Amino acid sequence: MNAPVTAPSQPIPRHRVLAKVVGPASGQAVPEIDRVLTPDALLFLADLERRFGPQRKILLADRQLRQDRFDDGELPTVPLETQHIRNSVWEVDPAPAALTDRRVEITGPVSRKMMINAFNSGATQFMADFEDASSPTFANMIEGQANMIDYTAGDLTLETDSKSYALGDDPATLLVRPRGLHLEERNVTVDGLPMSASLFDFGLHIFHNGKALAADGRGPFFYLPKLESYQEARLWNDVFNFAQAALGLENGTIKATVLIETLPAAFQMEEILYVMRRHITGLNCGRWDYIFSYIKTLRNHKQFLLPDRAQVGMDRDFLRAYSLRLIETCHRRGAHAMGGMAAQIPVKNDAAANEAAFAKIKADKDREVRAGHDGTWVAHPAMVATARAAFDAHMPSKHQIRKQRQNPRISDAAMLEPHDGTITEAGLRTNIEVGIRYIAAWLSGRGAVPIHGLMEDAATAEISRTQVWQWLRHGADVQMADGKTERMSSTLYQRIFDAVFDALQAELGRDAFITGRFPEAARLFTQTATSADLPEFLTLSAYDILET
Repeated sequence: MNAPVTAPSQPIPRHRVLAKVVGPASGQAVPEIDRVLTPDALLFLADLERRFGPQRKILLADRQLRQDRFDDGELPTVPLETQHIRNSVWEVDPAPAALTDRRVEITGPVSRKMMINAFNSGATQFMADFEDASSPTFANMIEGQANMIDYTAGDLTLETDSKSYALGDDPATLLVRPRGLHLEERNVTVDGLPMSASLFDFGLHIFHNGKALAADGRGPFFYLPKLESYQEARLWNDVFNFAQAALGLENGTIKATVLIETLPAAFQMEEILYVMRRHITGLNCGRWDYIFSYIKTLRNHKQFLLPDRAQVGMDRDFLRAYSLRLIETCHRRGAHAMGGMAAQIPVKNDAAANEAAFAKIKADKDREVRAGHDGTWVAHPAMVATARAAFDAHMPSKHQIRKQRQNPRISDAAMLEPHDGTITEAGLRTNIEVGIRYIAAWLSGRGAVPIHGLMEDAATAEISRTQVWQWLRHGADVQMADGKTERMSSTLYQRIFDAVFDALQAELGRDAFITGRFPEAARLFTQTATSADLPEFLTLSAYDILET
């Protein structure tokens, strides 16, 4: 499985059994499905799943074994068996021209209008997100793939009753984020079993668009989410090797950036770069999922209890250490060190709040570029100019890979140092409210949701429910609004939950509350935030009730 795949001496044989389309369960028609899921594309998906699906499942089982060790007292650290990699002299292959300057990248879902606006935002790159920013209804996933086909062909346009949308003269470079290895696409089966959502998203894009994007230097480029080990990175490298050989692409054509958004992966950054060195261009600080992973990984250790989410910032403790180690690691190996998401969005009809949002963006991006990051993320087109101004002011060159810095050497202990701070009734209330609002939107087919001046995705809901779980698990002291301290308990949770639930129903009205799937979202939030054992991913439970 880990040996590089070489070009076959003869055409790859066509399997008699294609990947089979079995959904959606709702029976609703899915526009564009015949254009996306062609017989040849289904053959390619089946081949990917048969070759790499079994290893994916082994690696997911390895995740559970690793978590069992953490639960029993071990702490994450660098692997002993890869010391030779860390001590050797090597670099990743150079980035292609389209990925040399990455100072401002915008991310968003794969819906047509939002894609066009992102391409035209002035960002250097656009990450089309099949994962956390998209609700994985089958219609959404197929529409996203159709949009990729049209973008590649130069036909990505949209006509509405009031406006026409089309790509401008200098659109951002496309990167595609497939869903994580833990997710499945149940609407397509191979040999009677749901196929990997990662392979489904990757396979369709590379099959339909890989050659055309490579021909003019526009790709194919990817972002890889939620990896937990270098073995998982090696699996992706094998997938890339096979896809290139099967589709007639030169080896090394596919380029990927890996999101370091899990705590175990943060201790294997050099190894991830090494095993993907022909195909990787950089690492990214996926900081919201990283907070979620920090809580989940260290869930049995009370000394790593975190305060309110609003107090967990990138400027100190484990988040600062992780950012600086990523910069140092990437630059030593010739790779881009990408900064994290700024979730602020413009605030209408509130000048003071709007000014504060832009000020937060500026401060965050100033911190990133001064620390040494080579680029950053924003979630809204209106924020591109502010982020770009910060990087233009402090990074006149295309990146900072070769710039000499005197950042401190980051220890493993620093990578685990929790933020101090307070756990408050307001923080508990916010976690419950935002979690329910987001899940309701996700169940309704929307993955990127504006909530209280921030563009939220699935990572927000994950943090919200895992923080509640952690506080319950360890009986945290909660500062109440009346100044008293109360121990976190199921009774306290239920009291605040009931208040939030009633307030949301009063705000929305009963009909909108029900049709907006808020009762289901509230039940799901409580199930995943108060269960005896912490569910690994909220989206796995949510997918069971999503109308796919």
